[in-house]
Order: sequence, then structure tokens, then C-alpha cells
Amino acid sequence: MKRTDLEKNIGLKIKGKINQPGTAGRIGQEAVIAVDRREQRKLDQALGLVPFAVKLNGDLVKQIQSLAQERQTGLNEMVAELLQKGLNSQAKIVSPTRSL
Repeated sequence: MKRTDLEKNIGLKIKGKINQPGTAGRIGQEAVIAVDRREQRKLDQALGLVPFAVKLNGDLVKQIQSLAQERQTGLNEMVAELLQKGLNSQAKIVSPTRSL
């Protein structure tokens, strides 16, 4: 092998090690299992979750993020909770005015 081929192989090994997921957690603690995108998508589908992209004002996003941090919950859960509360309050407003 040529010297350049050896250097190229060493570079490929280094690149492969960089692309591998690191050790989750610390030694002696429970390691969190890293889930790849495909597995995460299957888990989300099993829970009935659907990806839903929206564009929001930056100030509104900051408020939602700070609220999620205060409650120590994820951003997805916080947005779902806020949407559910908004829809419930809207249903209460609309339902009394309906006539059968």
C-alpha cells in the first residue's frame, strides 16, 4: 500500500468514529438508548403522533419555551396542552350558541 492510501484509511476510520453515537450517560448510570429517526418515527406513529409543522412569531415561541421550562416538560407536550386548552375554550364558546 502506498503511504497516501494508509493515510486515507486512517482518515476514514476517524470519520467513522466521529459519526458513531457517543456513549449516553455516564459510567455507572443508566445509559439512554439512542433511537434513530426511523425507529423514532415508528414509536411516534404507535402513539398516534403526527408531525405538524407551523410557523409562529418568535416572541410566541419564546413564551412557549419558557413555559415549558417552568413546567419541566417538553416543547411538544406544552404546545399540545395549549392547543387542547384553546380548542376546549373555543368549543365552550361555540356550543351554547348553537340551536338544534
